Amino acid sequence: MAVKTFSGSYAPADVIFLLKVIDLTPKTLEERERLIQTGQSHYSEMIGEESPPDPHYLRLFEAALANNLSRLSQDLVKLAGLIARKIPRGPLTLVSLARSGSPVGVVLNWLLKEDFGRKARHYSISIIRDRGIDQNALNFILKERPPKSIVFVDGWTGKGVIARELFKAIDDYNQKQGLNLDGTLAVVSDLAGLSSLSAGTDDYLIPFCLLNSVVSGLISRTILNDSHIGQNDFHGCVYYQGLAPHDLSNWLVATILAKARREIAENPLLLVAPNVSQKDQTLAAQKRRDFMAKAKEEFQIKDANLIKPGLGEATRVLLRRRPGLLVVQDLADPDVSHALSLARAKNVPVSLRPNLPYRAVAIIKNLKSA
Repeated sequence: MAVKTFSGSYAPADVIFLLKVIDLTPKTLEERERLIQTGQSHYSEMIGEESPPDPHYLRLFEAALANNLSRLSQDLVKLAGLIARKIPRGPLTLVSLARSGSPVGVVLNWLLKEDFGRKARHYSISIIRDRGIDQNALNFILKERPPKSIVFVDGWTGKGVIARELFKAIDDYNQKQGLNLDGTLAVVSDLAGLSSLSAGTDDYLIPFCLLNSVVSGLISRTILNDSHIGQNDFHGCVYYQGLAPHDLSNWLVATILAKARREIAENPLLLVAPNVSQKDQTLAAQKRRDFMAKAKEEFQIKDANLIKPGLGEATRVLLRRRPGLLVVQDLADPDVSHALSLARAKNVPVSLRPNLPYRAVAIIKNLKSA
């Protein structure tokens, strides 16, 4: 397959997006929600319109970055160390899950090369709930890189849907290809307790989730439909070149890396990969599984896909879906202030649950019962 190198608004050395750039007419939020909830279309078949972030969203993003930059930078250094320890010799191949994993992969790629002295390359590919990973992209990577060098990367796990999709997809791919590819997923925060490579399990606000393409190389969420994506194509994306004047992708990477280097200078032990407590990870994950097991009944909905737990997923719902309810653990939590602001702007009711095992959960409005 002839492939044109595509790096979005990043430098080619930062990432290779194995995605087919397509033109796709955006649908309104109301139309997308209706088609998804009535089962007429899969969410991956269509796209919404992306506009420049308004000043209010930018202020929320800047506040989130100021509050969490130190922690995020430290966690990314820790995660880079865990990856380096998992594969102690030879090249490293980061395969991030576009698009939330893409900025994480770019930062890790820099850290591994510059601070851990490793030879690394970063690809970003598509994985879609219920439809699996892009096998054409995997085939391409494995023609260039050794299987044992590959580590999959994302930002966080919410309830673990994409992590489980990855595990199943890699198992299926291994059986089909006769390989033993490791499907371990490296994440900054493992809320679902499914990853052996994570900097922790806390639910905190990772700033990437507050903005869309302008912090992700100007690419859209990935797309898989019959009208644009052929059997031998990579999954698709829209490239929002028109948003270039508003692009913060490279600035964000540079900001995180600069802070990471200051953190390393102050505490060189950051370069020694931590041992995340398996006991704490298991306990946190069990509390969250218990919540999810009861959530459908508690919120009187039949479709678990309408429940989006964790600050990252809740923020995405408030920005890109039709939210019906925001549930928070603490109304005074600074990391929740952006979600409360978005909820007020969209007239979304807020429920306080001090025993919530996440800092926030969003419930998508059920249009069937509306």
